[in-house]
Amino acid sequence: MIAEGSFTVVDEDCGARLDAALLRHFPTTTRAFAREAAEGGRVFVSAPGGGEARPAAKGVKLRRGAVVTVRALLEESDNRVAPANLPRDAPFPAAVCFEDASLLAFDKPAGMPVQPLSCRETGTLMNAVAARWPECRGIGDAPLMAGALHRIDAGTSGLVLVARTAAAFDEMRRQFAAQTVEKTYLALVEGSVAAGGTLENDLVHDPTVPFCRMIDAKDRRASGAGRALRPLHAVTRFSPIARTSAGNEELTLLEVKIRTGVTHQIRAQLAIAGLHIVNDRLYGAFAVEDMAGHRLHALAAAFSHPESGCPTEIRTPFPEWARAAL
Repeated sequence: MIAEGSFTVVDEDCGARLDAALLRHFPTTTRAFAREAAEGGRVFVSAPGGGEARPAAKGVKLRRGAVVTVRALLEESDNRVAPANLPRDAPFPAAVCFEDASLLAFDKPAGMPVQPLSCRETGTLMNAVAARWPECRGIGDAPLMAGALHRIDAGTSGLVLVARTAAAFDEMRRQFAAQTVEKTYLALVEGSVAAGGTLENDLVHDPTVPFCRMIDAKDRRASGAGRALRPLHAVTRFSPIARTSAGNEELTLLEVKIRTGVTHQIRAQLAIAGLHIVNDRLYGAFAVEDMAGHRLHALAAAFSHPESGCPTEIRTPFPEWARAAL
């Protein structure tokens, strides 16, 4: 439910930031929602002793006696996937490549995020899933995932698995945690790759950038962070399956297999090894004019079916750029 109400600033709030005070007086909300409400002009603060209440910035310091009025403040329980406006006869925005009573599998197009970052976002795969398969909306321990069992980057195309029941979710998450789910990707990389190999790194978030980028824990940027960074062990196996060219540049199509699931694992480890995925500018690849996204595709996943226990493999078709390389 959306919270509304007001409070008078007393000693414990005096000098506090507005967003921090909102979190104290409305403990069912989140700091992100408190900031959003202030930025959206839905929180008003009057001068001490009365006077006109005005919209206040999230970082304003509160003075004793001021009155804070909240017109609309989302609570943590509101932070669930909102079903997209998807008429029953409208085409689903991603190809459905598997469906049974326990699982769904989709071939997500590049450029579409898997999940929303807040309940106000509606243009993701899981918003569409919530509209077409509403039973998924309450599954799992992360309401914005709506039963999605894993994520792939927005710029990566391919397979996304979704649970339709709580039992299927729990069993599949157990398999992911045990690293018994083998995921296969296709990556088009710059240069000519003669042989395959295995890459093994401890990855950490690059502390020098405000966005997500993974680097090797041995990188000087990680060692100079000034704080402990949690390393995530990642193992990636790759093998070349085709070679092609674009203009004067040689390119190699790789088949990549992983069981670990570290953020940006394939992109980061290939880049560390000097194998840059085509147009993956975040990890040092050359920019390709008029190309959206990077050339990485989640091709398949092999696991034990959560209900029958039978060995199961779900595959997506090769994307056009991979077929062209072949």
